[in-house]
Amino acid sequence: MTASHDWLAFGIGSALFLCYEVWVLWVGWRHPDRIARSAHAFMRASWVDALSRQPGFEIVAVQALRNSLMSATISASTSALALMGTVSLAGSTIESAAFAGTPPLRIVLEMLLMATLFASFVCSAMSMRYFSHAGFVMSMPMAAPERASLNPMAKEYVKRAGLLYSWALRFFLIIAPLVVGIVRPLAMPAMTVALIVALWFFDRPARLALAVQAPPG
Repeated sequence: MTASHDWLAFGIGSALFLCYEVWVLWVGWRHPDRIARSAHAFMRASWVDALSRQPGFEIVAVQALRNSLMSATISASTSALALMGTVSLAGSTIESAAFAGTPPLRIVLEMLLMATLFASFVCSAMSMRYFSHAGFVMSMPMAAPERASLNPMAKEYVKRAGLLYSWALRFFLIIAPLVVGIVRPLAMPAMTVALIVALWFFDRPARLALAVQAPPG
């Protein structure tokens, strides 16, 4: 197989992934309840509204935000460690590419891998930031006059934090075809299809089934 076949496989994999992402954006714009990121954003906003009307639930709100903050922290730490390892391995490859005859596609894939891991880290870090700020608002007593004016900010921050955390996980999943492409470029389209199948389950919100009670007797 020649380098042209490798680039063709890279192009096919990239086109498949881009088509899926465009489809997700289109469906999310037309039918927000059919895509997890928009459905979950609405759920988090409803959570803030509900707890903002319940005095005495400040500790419950802070604990829930703390759990989300810890999840984002784990995601950020994992991305940072993976990025450091990738930089260590890819740095020498990129530096000696001109002398060792490294395939250009491999260099492109390694740079994309580093960029994807960095994007995952940034999204996780920003998610931590928004969850932390929302925690300050949600921990205020309901009777405090400052709480009412800051509730819209907490609602927006919780929505943003959830979306950023979702993108952090998404970027982490995207590295799968890039790693496969570095090892065997011709396998990238197959791995991209597997990634799209995984993302399809990732992008589907929970279906709420209406339980129908049988009449008594």
